[in-house]
Amino acid sequence: MNVRRLNEESLETLIVAQMRDGGWTAGASGDYVASYALDLGHFVAFIEETQPDLVEPLGLATESPTRHKFLARLQGEITRRGVVHALRNGVDHHGLHIDLYYPTPAAGNAKASALFDANRFVVTRQVHHSVSNAGDAVDLVAFVNGLPVFTFELKNNMTNQTVEDAVQQFQRDRDPREPLFAFGRTIAHFALDDQRARFCTELKGASSWFLPFDQGVNDGAGNPPNPDGVMTDYLWRRVLALRSLAGIIENYAQIVVEKNLRTGKKVSKAIFPRYHQLDVVRRLLADVEAHGAGRRYLIQHSAGSGKSNSIAWLTHQLTEATHAGRIAFDSIIVVTDRIILDNQLTQTIKSFLQVGSTVIHADRSGDLRRAITAGRKIIVTTVQKFPYILDDIGADHRDRTFAIIIDEAHSSQGSKTSAAVSHALGGVEADEEDTVEDRINRIIEGKKFLTNASYFAFTATPKNKTLEMFGEPVPNADGGTGFRPFHSYTMKQAIQEGFIVDVLANYTPVGSYYKLMKTVEDDPEFDAKRASKKLRAYVEGNEHAIGQKADIMVDHFLAQVVAKRKIGGEARAMVVTSSIPRCIQYFHAIRDALEARKSPYRVIVAFSGEHEYKGMKVTEASLNGFPSSAIAEQVKTDPHRVLVVANKFQTGYDEPLLHTMYVDKTLSGVLAVQTLSRLNRAHPAKHDTFVLDFANDADDIQRAFEPYYRTTLLAEETDANKLHDLVNDLDAFSIYTPEQVDEFVRRYLAGDTRDRLDPLLDVCVAKYIELPDEDDQVTFKGNAKAFLRTYNFLSTVLPYGSAEWEKRSIFLDHLVPKLPAPKEEDLASGILENIDLESYRAEKLNAMKIVLDDEDGTLAPVPAAGGGHRTDPELERLSAIVRSFNDYFGNIEWNDADRVERFITEEIPRLVSEDEAYRNAQTNNDPVNARVESDRALSQVMLRLIADDTQLFKEFQDNSSFKRWLAEAVFNATYRKSA
Repeated sequence: MNVRRLNEESLETLIVAQMRDGGWTAGASGDYVASYALDLGHFVAFIEETQPDLVEPLGLATESPTRHKFLARLQGEITRRGVVHALRNGVDHHGLHIDLYYPTPAAGNAKASALFDANRFVVTRQVHHSVSNAGDAVDLVAFVNGLPVFTFELKNNMTNQTVEDAVQQFQRDRDPREPLFAFGRTIAHFALDDQRARFCTELKGASSWFLPFDQGVNDGAGNPPNPDGVMTDYLWRRVLALRSLAGIIENYAQIVVEKNLRTGKKVSKAIFPRYHQLDVVRRLLADVEAHGAGRRYLIQHSAGSGKSNSIAWLTHQLTEATHAGRIAFDSIIVVTDRIILDNQLTQTIKSFLQVGSTVIHADRSGDLRRAITAGRKIIVTTVQKFPYILDDIGADHRDRTFAIIIDEAHSSQGSKTSAAVSHALGGVEADEEDTVEDRINRIIEGKKFLTNASYFAFTATPKNKTLEMFGEPVPNADGGTGFRPFHSYTMKQAIQEGFIVDVLANYTPVGSYYKLMKTVEDDPEFDAKRASKKLRAYVEGNEHAIGQKADIMVDHFLAQVVAKRKIGGEARAMVVTSSIPRCIQYFHAIRDALEARKSPYRVIVAFSGEHEYKGMKVTEASLNGFPSSAIAEQVKTDPHRVLVVANKFQTGYDEPLLHTMYVDKTLSGVLAVQTLSRLNRAHPAKHDTFVLDFANDADDIQRAFEPYYRTTLLAEETDANKLHDLVNDLDAFSIYTPEQVDEFVRRYLAGDTRDRLDPLLDVCVAKYIELPDEDDQVTFKGNAKAFLRTYNFLSTVLPYGSAEWEKRSIFLDHLVPKLPAPKEEDLASGILENIDLESYRAEKLNAMKIVLDDEDGTLAPVPAAGGGHRTDPELERLSAIVRSFNDYFGNIEWNDADRVERFITEEIPRLVSEDEAYRNAQTNNDPVNARVESDRALSQVMLRLIADDTQLFKEFQDNSSFKRWLAEAVFNATYRKSA
């Protein structure tokens, strides 16, 4: 077989031939001047054709000092600002302006079309790039008007070389000090074979970071088979097609300058879109061009996949998107619920725009109203501002069109928020002559998605409600309607491509083992379920338990993360706690544990508000010693390495240095995915992550992640008929009459005050209280809440409205908060006064990799059932509750408990205290050395116990938690007592 037909050179030949078919010109390697990093022949030809008057003053015709000065000026500008800036803006030299590129023409502009056609797109083989070593050559270079924009190293699987070999060639052989490979001199460098593609925007030798540029296949990494050619030909035939490349130069590629708020240092960073980012923005723009405003799009992109950049690129280009010959949207409103990233997103969008003044950051609802009224093109705000829009906006905006881009859509578009947005943008205002029916109908219209707005919803973890609100309807197997995202980039693909790290690859649950004891003589009865919850909260919040878990965390972090130099020695950890009091406890326990181990590292705490700790009022700022706004920056700065959080930084926090998470909070569903996904952000030196979980098991976490591993689908739409059922069930209780509902709604819409509204509600509350069976009260209130939840959602998606449903919604929305909950005696009250913690240990179980099913995740529709019910208490004796609690959560079952107790409390401390070296350390008043000698003596004593108590010795040797606890207990019992 002739292998040469299928070698690397053959791929090079094929690429150039197919690029020429697409309008590129084949260049000559001799035209490349390495010292200027320029295809001088095509550069001069471009200037001669498009700006002939500049050829003589720039001295371009022949080698001369004049030409050298201009080319040096050109290289200086490219070095300072990057080749993209030079192409977009040209260069100025001695009073002359030189255009270096002509952009994509608007439809019907003949002059602009002629100029665009004058651009020279050139691809050259075997370019000798080195100034010092003339023999070095890169496989391919793509030029635009003589300026290099891409370099390529090619490999071929047929000769047992892959894209990874191409990456290594860039890292090993392409010196970033040479002009062609210097930062900003090209847009990107491609490593390529016949199956995979990767790119890098800044070469840094061995640390050059190449990211995937594959299409994806079966929701995973790689590329699908190509019936029409090589699997990677989409790169040169589609992405680098002339108009497509022009779009990348004009709208995507960018060098942004980021400022470190702490140091004030500015760092330049080159931005280039991943394939999925380019694909989603272009598909959305094409749909807008085809259909205009009034559509909904759900984009399911994995956490850590670059949603902020995708949103910025989309926002920028929607300002100029057209439909039917006119601008498609008058204003683009970007909504984020991630407060800490709100300003970051604004800056990202501004950095991508060439006219920064078109962006306004709406800090207050009034700013938002003024921005919309003034017709500002791009408005960035948070979802927290939206509920106030209706009060602030008075102008009618129905004659204008809007694009609403929602970041993390599942929490940004609740029903009431959606209604407020729709009121604001749709100009739904009451007329003085409106009847009650007119106003009801206006409210219904306001709740629906606006026909003059398109919604672009981005999320990694769409809930069922989000899928039904924004997803594309598709037929399901039962003949009904399901929903799927408009575009997806899955967790599976992101993990396989190495763009995010698999946070489930190293998951270790920690078993908690307790033993409780009664402290009272009698044996009272308590509600078993409630008592068990209280007991667990008591044990887990006990200072001894917190201290022991903090010790495990710190020991693990120092030994397994710091000592092993994870992320190049820069790794950070997060501790996720269940409450603010627990968070503050952990902060102090971890701080003390670090100090006890003489560690140079420090802990940071994050929680909201002011709280009391041991009689003192504390805030996160007072404990940290710096403002709350500085937490995210301080986490990245030594000596801070551990962040302890309570309901903060669990969503929307992107920190690639986070490596390890210690979880002491029950997690489920979307929150579990979002929380653990804080670890998945990629970093060139990040190869794994670690989760140590004290509160959940592997099955819980697997169930939470599985719906989002691949594309998430909604099985079926919500059944609107369930609202009819709920209304009938509610009416049957006779708590209210239709006349009462109508009268309340009339008064409410007329703006009546509380003294006119409350009497109508209070009559109904009295009937509710008089219901003979408390179960009926629970059912009525549960059904009322279910009606409100389901109607508020369905009112946004149903093609029709119901005045009766809307009136009941208004009425029940005000009645439900007034309904008292049925009085339930707390039959677990007092249990904490009757028990004490006898023993506690936390023990790491086997580390494991949680494997997710490789199939699309399916969610059930929004539930419409009431679900309200009471459970009968299960009364048990205190002794039985304590016993079952100990059995359920585990305890150490000693063969001879009395004998072990005697050893631990009497024999072992006595033997340790008699050790001579330990006694001398105490005499010398040296507690640090005394602890060392105490631990040494303890080890020797335990060795002597092998024959007397094998089980006790085995626990000491194998159970690190028990060993640490016993060493602490013996030292505390003996220090100063034997000296």
